Amino acid sequence: MYGAYERSAEVYDVLYEQLVDYDSNAERVAGLIYEQHPQAATLLEVASGTGAYLKRLSRSFEVVGLDRSPQMLRRARQKCPDIEMVEGDMTGFDLGRRFDAVVCLFSSIAYVQTLAALRSTMQCFADHLNPGGVVVLEPWFPADRWDDGYVGIMSARTEELAVARSSTSIRESEQSVILRFGFAVAYPDGTIDTFVEDHPTGQFTVDEHLAAFAAAGLATDYDPEGLMGRGLYVARKNGSPEP
Repeated sequence: MYGAYERSAEVYDVLYEQLVDYDSNAERVAGLIYEQHPQAATLLEVASGTGAYLKRLSRSFEVVGLDRSPQMLRRARQKCPDIEMVEGDMTGFDLGRRFDAVVCLFSSIAYVQTLAALRSTMQCFADHLNPGGVVVLEPWFPADRWDDGYVGIMSARTEELAVARSSTSIRESEQSVILRFGFAVAYPDGTIDTFVEDHPTGQFTVDEHLAAFAAAGLATDYDPEGLMGRGLYVARKNGSPEP
């Protein structure tokens, strides 16, 4: 049994590039930031993963990525060698600098597992914003939108490999679910690699998100549809942007 992305970082992009419209979503996120802060120039992506969004957002902003997974960061650095990547946990990081925007996309906030950690995360976001800075956060599904007992499967292939991922979940509490993913990866040399990862996640309501934003001093709007049906929060820090 492995932890989150300890083995699956290699196949992450193969699976998710067929699911997520990174180009369109990145363009929309940039537009939302500019609506709130037309002069925005710098951006921090928290939980930047393999750099799929970061690479695209770098077309509009000077970007930095932060992720707690060394395996995901290694993949990101291979793809985006000119972009700064920092290892850190979103619930408690200090980069010693501020940005015009902080984004956390594709429900990466799921890896925050308690309300206290959610509040700490929002405070970290606020602390890393310049006055007038913007947060864009794509949430995970709350408990009332989660189907306990659902099992799923997805697959993809390239010239180098084929991968199938089966999934189930284990509810630990009203707010906590472990996502269990089983992978089978086939290679042209005849080998098939199999492994299982557990991904502990937290589930929070809209009100709990809004309360965490407010406690961090961020004024927030919520779009229930968002980029791909999961919702979207756009928050702003008080103060006027520096010229």
